[in-house]
Amino acid sequence: MPPDVNEDCPLLPSIEKPVSAKDSRAIGQERGESFYRMCLKYAQTKWVKGFPAQALLQLNRAMSADLSDSGEYLKQYPVPYASVKWILMDRPDKRGQFLANPRRHWQHYATRMSGPRAKIRTWRSWACFAIASRVLPDSEFPKDTQQIEAEGIDIPDESKIEEMLYLIGLVGECEKWKKVIKS
Repeated sequence: MPPDVNEDCPLLPSIEKPVSAKDSRAIGQERGESFYRMCLKYAQTKWVKGFPAQALLQLNRAMSADLSDSGEYLKQYPVPYASVKWILMDRPDKRGQFLANPRRHWQHYATRMSGPRAKIRTWRSWACFAIASRVLPDSEFPKDTQQIEAEGIDIPDESKIEEMLYLIGLVGECEKWKKVIKS
């Protein structure tokens, strides 16, 4: 395995040993706290190894977990909006690490969502889209205007995202997202 190229993301759990696809498969169909914990650690693994786009994908997976408001781990590591912003702010693409276009990714993810917990996963994707829209320059990371026009996509504004996270998100999730988006 290649040596670490990035310092740990301070908002993700530290890892004793790298998490791999094998660890992900070992979770099986369980999508609760164990899955969430593994995804956050897998995101940290991908980040330190220099794969920021893959780290963001693992954060997407974490946001799909079926979590309860009362989980202790969730109190320590809330829905990872702050981690998303931290990774975007560090802009690893400037060091030759592939970041892709997170804004476009979350737009596509939000507009094509299906499966379990699709509604909250859609709004979490729009929440990440809003973070990316604030942090990343539109000239380098544009939204997909072709999809918007072809499919008549109505991108929600921050007040609509806030409303929906408040209505269907975990207790305190909306407030944590607002803190991230406003800082």
